[in-house]
Amino acid sequence: MRIAFLVAPEGIEQVELTEPWQAVIDAGGSPSLISTEEGRVQAYNHLDRGDTFPVDQVVGGTDHTDFDGLVLPGGVANPDALRMDESAVAFVRAFFDSGKPVAAICHAPWTLIEADVVGGRTLTSWPSLRTDIRNAGGTWVDEPVRVCRNGPNALITSRRPDDLKDFTGAFTEEFARASAP
Repeated sequence: MRIAFLVAPEGIEQVELTEPWQAVIDAGGSPSLISTEEGRVQAYNHLDRGDTFPVDQVVGGTDHTDFDGLVLPGGVANPDALRMDESAVAFVRAFFDSGKPVAAICHAPWTLIEADVVGGRTLTSWPSLRTDIRNAGGTWVDEPVRVCRNGPNALITSRRPDDLKDFTGAFTEEFARASAP
C-alpha cells in the first residue's frame, strides 16, 4: 500500500501529517511526502513553527498511478497554497478520476473544492469551510469522520486533530480495501 501525502512547502498542521503518516506505516503501508517544491517542508503546531520534513517527490513530476491512495493534511496555509498550484490540483483530481481513495482533514477540503470534486459528495471539515463546501455542491456534516462513496472513489474526511483516531482508522481501512489484489 503506497500512500501519497500532498503538502505545500509550509503551513501544514504537524499532527495532521505525523499521525496519519504513522497510521499508514502501522498498517504496513509506505507513505511518500509529495510537495510543490524540493527540499523540506515546514510544519506548524497551530501558529507555532514545528518540525521540518524531507520531500520525497515534487508533485509536477509525480504520477498518481504510483500510489494506492492520497492523504491531504490540513493547516490553514497548506491547502490554501495547494489550491493555487495547478500541478497539485491536477494530482488531486487524478485520484478521483482513477477511483482511488482520498483522505482529507481540517482545512484540506479547500484543495478538493479547487479540484472540483466535492459536488454531490457528503463530507466534513473544519467548520469554517461548510459554506465553501456547500457552494461547491457538496453536503457538509458535523461528524468526527465521514466516508462518502457517492462518487468514483471513497472520500474520507475529518474535522480536526481531536478526530485523528477516527480519521486514521477509517482511511487505513479504505486504503487497504483499495490496494487489495
